Amino acid sequence: MKKSESGQPSLRLLRVGESIRQVISEVLFRGDLHAPELDSLSVTVSEVRCSPDLRHATAFIMPLGGKDREESISVLNRLSGPIAREVGKRVRLKYTPRLRFRLDESFDEAGHIDAILRSPKVAQDLGGDED
Repeated sequence: MKKSESGQPSLRLLRVGESIRQVISEVLFRGDLHAPELDSLSVTVSEVRCSPDLRHATAFIMPLGGKDREESISVLNRLSGPIAREVGKRVRLKYTPRLRFRLDESFDEAGHIDAILRSPKVAQDLGGDED
């Protein structure tokens, strides 16, 4: 991702990524693609990160309930062409980015951090003295 001076992605990349995320979510939710594999697929599109030249975009997804993760990724990557065509129709860009789908690990990481914070050893430290 193109970084600004602060080391963060540029505002333009963030806006384009959010626009693409909204379109992908809408296409999957409304069933705009006529693919039987998508009928039983329920996923959350949490983020889309674009390359600095906007030619590639990675969509991070998590299947609802966390089930069939690898199958969901496989189905979406197989259908990335038709999904990208829908993105191209709805988001005004010079080039339609090539889509790639990845599993969003942030949900697992958040669960792991929560488990650590709830552990008795950490709870003991957080309790502190209340004199």
